[in-house]
Amino acid sequence: MAVILGTAGHIDHGKTSLVRALTGIDCDRLNEEKRRGITIDLGFAWLDLDSGEKLGIIDVPGHERFVRTMVAGAFGIDLVMLVIAADEGIMPQTQEHLEICSLLGVHEGLVALTKIDMVEPDWLAMVTEEIRNGLAGSFLEKAPIFPVSSQTGQGLAEIRSYLQQKAASIQKKPGCDIFRLPIDRVFSLHGHGTVVTGTVLSGSLSTDETCIVMPRGTLSRARSIERHGQPTETIYPGSRCAINLQGLEKQDIARGEIISKPDQLYCATRWILKVQVLASAPFALKQRAEYHFHHASKECTAKLVFRDRTSLAPGDSALAEVIFTEPMCGVFQDRCVLRGSSPLRTLAGASILCPLPPLWPRRVDKEALIKRWLALPSLYADTAHPEAFVLEVLELFGLPGATLSCLRVLTQLPSKKLQQILEKLISRADLILYDRESRACLAKSHFRKLCDECLKRAALLHEKSPLKAFFAKEALHGSWCQDLPKKLTAKVIEQLIHDGHLVSQDEGLRLKSHKVTLKGADQTLSDKILSRHTAQPLTPPNYKDVLEELAISEKEAAPVLALLCQKGDLVRVRDGLYYTREALEDIQSRVRTWFESHDSLDIAALKSILGLSRKYLIALLEHFDNSHFTVRVGDKRTLRKTGK
Repeated sequence: MAVILGTAGHIDHGKTSLVRALTGIDCDRLNEEKRRGITIDLGFAWLDLDSGEKLGIIDVPGHERFVRTMVAGAFGIDLVMLVIAADEGIMPQTQEHLEICSLLGVHEGLVALTKIDMVEPDWLAMVTEEIRNGLAGSFLEKAPIFPVSSQTGQGLAEIRSYLQQKAASIQKKPGCDIFRLPIDRVFSLHGHGTVVTGTVLSGSLSTDETCIVMPRGTLSRARSIERHGQPTETIYPGSRCAINLQGLEKQDIARGEIISKPDQLYCATRWILKVQVLASAPFALKQRAEYHFHHASKECTAKLVFRDRTSLAPGDSALAEVIFTEPMCGVFQDRCVLRGSSPLRTLAGASILCPLPPLWPRRVDKEALIKRWLALPSLYADTAHPEAFVLEVLELFGLPGATLSCLRVLTQLPSKKLQQILEKLISRADLILYDRESRACLAKSHFRKLCDECLKRAALLHEKSPLKAFFAKEALHGSWCQDLPKKLTAKVIEQLIHDGHLVSQDEGLRLKSHKVTLKGADQTLSDKILSRHTAQPLTPPNYKDVLEELAISEKEAAPVLALLCQKGDLVRVRDGLYYTREALEDIQSRVRTWFESHDSLDIAALKSILGLSRKYLIALLEHFDNSHFTVRVGDKRTLRKTGK
């Protein structure tokens, strides 16, 4: 992985001149920059290393009005070159740039003490001592200070040598394999079309691969790629590169957006963060106040919401939710910067704990939950137990769990490693895999809660209709599974059947413990309906006539009739016509006897057997066919071979 060096420092302290002296590349490309003699946008250069690699260099503006541009350039750098002019020493933007680098997680660098040709030796010694004292307590406290002159060349060889050694010694930890290139510049090139530039944060992209502009979701293709001014086939983390995008106009894309691959990044309008206020901040961060929020190369307005306080004092840290006015794309542990409006200065930094946060639960031990969120980075750092980290992420994420691609964003883990962790957790039953295609998983604790809610719904259905032995599967769906994936609800029901809590029969379900018992008026009604059918077993009455005789509505009697049919006491032959089980078995027995000496059966034959009218005979024959007792061939029936 390539190494990126970023400059930092006050305006007119010689950052751009020093980069030009080191590399031969002038980073001031705009006419306005050359006319005014100050840097107003990001500049890019590179230094050839002995290894054959190139050290990418991002030159940032030093004016206080362009700090937001500086933040965009500083995101993702590996080390910083803090440039301080010998004739002025540490100035306001020197300090703010240093604070921003610290907030963005930069912890290595050097100090270039420029313009030494303009001061006397005694002054140089005094400024050097002042700088050393000024850097005390910062990550550059023990960094080397190189006196240098871009005009005479003094000190350039020493800086080059140090950068050679430092670039070779930096060990960049492998991160996630999501391709991310935050766009810091967009322009049109005659004959080529739209080109974007940026630093690759993670993943890789090759020429002709499909890519996507996030968060707007516009698809494109990498027509060609350049790295440090040279064509290349593939770019990797740390690469400073330019991508020629197919099918997009300059106005279709903007600084702050991210080039990624389809289905790798996710958008949200809320993040959960750990916020750290600078000790030097002039005031506390306030509840629900708006701030300038910087993430990667994006700047937007955002509102902070604290869950355990109304303000956050200078030097303190806390968990907070940040609410955006537009969709944002982030990854676990990304660094962010918050700046105030009045005065316009850097106030705090933040790291992302969850870029796709669930809704904050209402009934919860707030203090315990906050501690769990804040502990995630420590769990991530414990490389000996990665399963504990992934499981905790899914526990906190809640319903409906997360897919493999979503977990890459939530954990910053490479796909292969994440897949191995998931397989281990699934094999231990700590996670429930409910969608094999997308590798969607849910923490066991949340899955068990869903199972409990499902059983409560089943009990409620039985309570509402106690005379129904079963209920339809669709009826089981209710508030417990609203907005959940169908595969997850199906997995819950499947598990409850497997565990014996639910019993499945045909298309119906019931609790294993549910037993229908008739009491009082229901039992009396059941006895009366059954007695009317047993009085004349071969010629049972029409069901509506029975209800009319008993002076009861069809709706009132329906549950009792359904139960009689479910128990097998009555068998529906056709609408309104029911036979008792004993009567139907007797008729089928007589028909089997007939077939012992005959090959077929028709209406006349059945009449000779039973002596019934056509309305009963036709209904019985159709019932025999539908119940697979007989097979109709023309106007006659034959006994099915499997029939007994």
